[in-house]
Amino acid sequence: MNNLKSQSYQVNRSDYEIRNKHRGLALWFTGLSGSGKSTLANVLHKKLFDEGMSSVVLDGDNTRLGINNDLTFSNKDRIENIRRVAEITKLFVQTGHVVITAFISPFKVNRTAAKEIISDNDFIEVFIDSSIEKCEERDVKGLYRKARSGEIKDFTGISSPYETPEKPDIHIQTNDFSISESTELLFKKLKAIL
Repeated sequence: MNNLKSQSYQVNRSDYEIRNKHRGLALWFTGLSGSGKSTLANVLHKKLFDEGMSSVVLDGDNTRLGINNDLTFSNKDRIENIRRVAEITKLFVQTGHVVITAFISPFKVNRTAAKEIISDNDFIEVFIDSSIEKCEERDVKGLYRKARSGEIKDFTGISSPYETPEKPDIHIQTNDFSISESTELLFKKLKAIL
């Protein structure tokens, strides 16, 4: 570490934000599997794209198939998973992107650590809230069934805890709203922040 030095570049964050006509920001989606995080991230990303905004989605499954494919679902590896994602998110935010992350991120300590890496000013915690019953109804991958039968260990909401955000910046209850209603609500709240 002694031989490392942060690099400076000719194009900086403010240059990106001026060109993009919006600031860089992290929307940190958290919620149970099946709550709608990935679906909402995908639809919101398309809306931002259609509005000419620079955005990117980082999704739990996709990162675990790539950069985090060496990690398990143990508590230790969940911490490392979120740390890596937060560092990647920070890089995108610094280049003026709206970063939509879709990760269960079940532990408050992990979300707090992600916020510290990214920065208080750039981190928006978005609680995608759905009852476990509704999540199980939507379970297209059959994960809850496998977790309940013991095939999957350390499954959030069943054999591993989910610590509900106490004061999320944005709270979307997907039991009560459709995907399009949730997206519109998110978009309005985001526009007020940008």
